[in-house]
Amino acid sequence: MTKKTYLRHLASEADTLFNGQTIEQYAAICYRRQSDSQDVEVLLITSRESGRWVIPKGWPMDRKLPHQVAEREAWEEAGVKGKASKKSFGYYTYLKSLDTGTTVPSVVQVHLLEVGSVSAQFPESGQRRLKWFAPNEAAAQVREPELKGLLRMVEGALARNTKTKGTATK
Repeated sequence: MTKKTYLRHLASEADTLFNGQTIEQYAAICYRRQSDSQDVEVLLITSRESGRWVIPKGWPMDRKLPHQVAEREAWEEAGVKGKASKKSFGYYTYLKSLDTGTTVPSVVQVHLLEVGSVSAQFPESGQRRLKWFAPNEAAAQVREPELKGLLRMVEGALARNTKTKGTATK
């Protein structure tokens, strides 16, 4: 018997995806720059159920825009305070396990969030581990292929944003 890979499992949900029978979530790729080298690091957290490495994400909230939900989830799940970009950075798909035991495809809108501070005390502090990674190293830790791609694009996107801001102020 062949073990079902993550992609094969996701592919088995293709009809559900193409028919729009998905749930939507919002997430943050939390990043910071090392003060001495300006190298970029991204924060991964462990999921409460499986302990695998993920990024903070959550459900839509009444009267909150997607980037505001991403900021809220970063605080609740990782103790991060910061400013999330209003523009989405990208999307990824994963299979969300529901309390009923079923799985449903979830399309996650991702926002870059520049970390201003990190607190040791936050709503889910005893339930998760947090670790900073170089973006490519973070990509190697997560399971979802599209999220891997987004993490690999972080440094280039931030470099382009810095260059654009630098030329706009001249």
